[in-house]
Amino acid sequence: MHVGFIGLGNMGSGMAANLLKAGHTVAAYNRSAVKVDALVQLGATAAHTVADACRGDVVQTMLADDDAVESVTLGPGGIVASLPPGGTHISSSTVSVALARRLAAAHAEAGQSYVAAPVFGRPEAAAAAKLFVIAAGAPAVLERVTPLFDVIGQRTFVVSEQPYNANLVKLSGNFLLATVIESLGEAIALVGKAGVDPVSYVDILTSTLFSAPAYATYGDLIARKRYEPAGFAATLGLKDVRLALQAAEELAVPLPLGSLLRDRFLSLLANGGGQLDWSAIATLSERDAGL
Repeated sequence: MHVGFIGLGNMGSGMAANLLKAGHTVAAYNRSAVKVDALVQLGATAAHTVADACRGDVVQTMLADDDAVESVTLGPGGIVASLPPGGTHISSSTVSVALARRLAAAHAEAGQSYVAAPVFGRPEAAAAAKLFVIAAGAPAVLERVTPLFDVIGQRTFVVSEQPYNANLVKLSGNFLLATVIESLGEAIALVGKAGVDPVSYVDILTSTLFSAPAYATYGDLIARKRYEPAGFAATLGLKDVRLALQAAEELAVPLPLGSLLRDRFLSLLANGGGQLDWSAIATLSERDAGL
């Protein structure tokens, strides 16, 4: 399949590389040419504009936030203006429910298909093709692009025919991850102040009560204070919590913990921690405990 791939950040680079390894033709576009050059060395073609990346069957985007996705998709020379009728845009970015609705409507008006396919997994999972894909869209379109999902991930979950529901599921998942990080930070600060080794404590937790990957991954990062380089920056964590709160307000669903998490991320950012891994909100629990 001929795929245009837009966005070669921590996640997109690994995803695009795996498409190439599977034999797909990839035209790569990124604001930073250095990242494009690295992919060209693996066999990709450099797309010099967004339009250049939209000349095939599918264009996939993996971008940081609503502004970036909106600009690339709806802006002059963007995907909607450049993708041929019948072409498909797969958005793997974590964006708002509201934007997902707008993108679906814009593509439908242009005679194009739109699929939301955000993913669960950190950069190392993207590089290893071990992501979990949360997909939503028209069944016939999903069937056509599922081979691409099989290349980048270990399992695809189809949640709805309405693309925005995939984004809602993704936001709810990131909200839950943030609650795990916050609770781990508090618990590690509690036992740490009493002199318990945090690495040993996390081993106890993940070997008994909490064997889920989230506890193992973030517990280890917090216990060892490994907040750089960021796999997922705190600025993005704040963005996702805000988007979850926005979706919850629209649906009249209170998220009390969401409000707390928003303030925790704001506190971290206010103290210069925006580019640390989002698990660094655990440092606030250390600070509050006098550690």
